[in-house]
Amino acid sequence: MKKVLVVAIHPDDETLGCGGTLLKHKESGDEIHWLIATEMTVEHGFKESVVRKRKEEIQKVNRLYNFDSINRLGFPTTKIDNNDISFLVNKISKIFNQIKPDTVYLPFKSDVHSDHRCFFNAAFSCTKSFRYPFIKRVYMMETLSETEFAPSTKEDSFIPNIFIDISDYIDKKIDIMKVFESEIGDHPFPRSVRNIKALATFRGASSNCNYAESFMLLKEIR
Repeated sequence: MKKVLVVAIHPDDETLGCGGTLLKHKESGDEIHWLIATEMTVEHGFKESVVRKRKEEIQKVNRLYNFDSINRLGFPTTKIDNNDISFLVNKISKIFNQIKPDTVYLPFKSDVHSDHRCFFNAAFSCTKSFRYPFIKRVYMMETLSETEFAPSTKEDSFIPNIFIDISDYIDKKIDIMKVFESEIGDHPFPRSVRNIKALATFRGASSNCNYAESFMLLKEIR
């Protein structure tokens, strides 16, 4: 049994990036844990109705995945880079040491959103083998509307080397994504049902299956 932790900077990143893979982990008997970095609050300009709806969405998504834990850090969205990286590392480290995951899914290091880039740097610091010996696998995931808008340079390109067949889970992945009503739109909006399915189709065609999710493996210890 694996202990899996997905690091979602914003709720919905886990579903866009590895929703099918998480469902596959769960069906295989693995533990799955959800770390949400940011939060909508009235104090940071969101309407009370929007904040309430987002909380309801998170709870519904939690039930659909049957997560073994939800861990919320509560940072204001779009403002993670206002924090000192050592402060972020301390917060993330506590959760890593509490859960002790052997498998970690992180955002892509060059995602266009500053929250993703900043949090990746802090979270990746919490995968050092001599400090976190329980971590055996670290992946970066592909998040629509963030990863494909990274700079088109060699060092910032998402080049997957791991493909997971999610053909049995694509429909549920899309159903879960639909729970985040304000985050999904009609094509050509990046986070559309058509685009989610198109990416999964493309990654599937690269790995001889109907639908797949792809990742960049950063570390594997056997």
